[in-house]
Amino acid sequence: MARNKDLPSKLRRAKSMKQSRSVPNWVVRRTGGKVKSSPNSRREWRNSRLKRD
Repeated sequence: MARNKDLPSKLRRAKSMKQSRSVPNWVVRRTGGKVKSSPNSRREWRNSRLKRD
């Protein structure tokens, strides 16, 4: 079943979920709007898959 995942796979997914967070508002304000997105591009879990699952 899809809900039964092994631990390494779950850890990789959790890391990528943390990376896809948006930049905090104080960063946008501090940089004067130059930095609006994260260096790691935003990833939507339905639309794009991870390379290694």
